[in-house]
Amino acid sequence: MHGLCCVPVSPLRAQPSHKTEMISQLLFGEMVTIMEKGEDKWLKIICSYDNYEGWITGHHLAEPSYQSASIHLTADWSNEILFNDQPMHLSFGSDLRGLVNGQAEWGKYNWSFKGNHLDPHHNRRTEKNICKIAFLFINSPYLWGGRSVFGVDCSGFTQLVFKAFGIALLRDAHQQATQGEVVGFLQEAKCGDLAFFDNAEGRITHVGILLNEQEIIHASGKVRIDRIDNQGIMNADTNERTHRLRIIKRYF
Repeated sequence: MHGLCCVPVSPLRAQPSHKTEMISQLLFGEMVTIMEKGEDKWLKIICSYDNYEGWITGHHLAEPSYQSASIHLTADWSNEILFNDQPMHLSFGSDLRGLVNGQAEWGKYNWSFKGNHLDPHHNRRTEKNICKIAFLFINSPYLWGGRSVFGVDCSGFTQLVFKAFGIALLRDAHQQATQGEVVGFLQEAKCGDLAFFDNAEGRITHVGILLNEQEIIHASGKVRIDRIDNQGIMNADTNERTHRLRIIKRYF
């Protein structure tokens, strides 16, 4: 059984309770497969986009009347739709699944959208376009489990930027590090490569998008641009070294 997220941002919880850890989020229009039904309308789901599992309240899901393979994404920082004739504001990267001539129907819900959208499979992977998408998130606050411009974690940020170019990254930093091709040296890096960073135990805990061999944009406190060298990241405001470089990967 499938469902579609019908709110701007829905928390994905570790357990079926609003008091438990938020491990990720769903954006409007993202599809899930329902694995298990719990009490008080809690549903255990698996996200179709990245196969991430967790619990979501059933109040945030709509029943799709169809499955469409053609998905456009909202293109602006904030995007207004009319959902059952009431305004709703969506984050960049929300799925406009089923939208035809500005109109869509999901079971008992109908909505319309007249704003800017992009086709991720025809969005050119140029340095200009990569920066344009990534810079939409500048100053968005860090939020553990976040996946929107309203609050995002490091791997949620990289996943959403790459989503805009039709590249499906996994959810967590250590998972994303298993994808792509290794770049041997920082000096060989190009805009759009991902840099991964580990902790004292050698576990990959952080990721960011390289703008060039000297700068990185990443979610740390907020989405920001910092300096990077072969050792890792240096905070541009304090000159403090904050993250230790482990590996660089290329995806396109």
